[in-house]
Amino acid sequence: MIFFESNINFSKKRGSIEVICGSMFSGKTEELIRRLKRAKIAKQRVEIFKPCVDTRYSETDVVSHDQTSIQSTPVNSSQSILLMANDVDVIGIDEAQFFDDGLVDVCNSLANSGYRVIVAGLDMDFRGVPFGPMPYLMTVADDVTKVHAICVRCGSPAYVSHRLVAGEKQVLLGETDKYEPICRQCFNSLSENEL
Repeated sequence: MIFFESNINFSKKRGSIEVICGSMFSGKTEELIRRLKRAKIAKQRVEIFKPCVDTRYSETDVVSHDQTSIQSTPVNSSQSILLMANDVDVIGIDEAQFFDDGLVDVCNSLANSGYRVIVAGLDMDFRGVPFGPMPYLMTVADDVTKVHAICVRCGSPAYVSHRLVAGEKQVLLGETDKYEPICRQCFNSLSENEL
C-alpha cells in the first residue's frame, strides 16, 4: 500500500468573500441579513459592520427598506473592522460603497485568515459609474450576487439608482424621496434628455 503525504490542512477554516450588489431597492441588505441570520442558526458567531455615515433608519442597526434589521457596529473606517472582528466566524459589511478603498485589503486579509466575509453595496452611483471599493471587491470575491430592483418607469430589471434631486455630490443619503431604480434604457433616455 502506498501513502502520499499531503500539504493540505483540512482542519484550517476556509475564508471567503461574498459580494451582494445592485441598485437601490434591489434587496441587497435584505439578502445580507438573510445570510447572516442563517449563519446564526448554524451556530456561527456573526459580527456586522456598517459605515457611521449611514444613519437613514438607525444609528446602529443595519435595516433593509422592508424594515428587516440586525444589530451592527458602526465604524469610521475599514481598518476599524480589522480591529473589532474578534471571536467570530462570519463578518457582514453593509453599504460597502461608503467605505474607503482600504476595504478591499481588509476583506482579503479577513478571508485569508479564515473568515467568511459577506459584503453588500451599490455597484454604481447615480451616474452609472462604479462606486467606491465595490468594483475591486467584486474582482477579488469568491462569489458575486447581483440583485435587481424593478424599473419604476417600465417594469424591466433595474440597472441603476437614478437621482431625483439636483446635485453632483456622489454621496447623498436618501430613499424614494431622492432615488428611483430604473433600467438601462430608461437611464439612457433620461441622460439624453438632460444634455
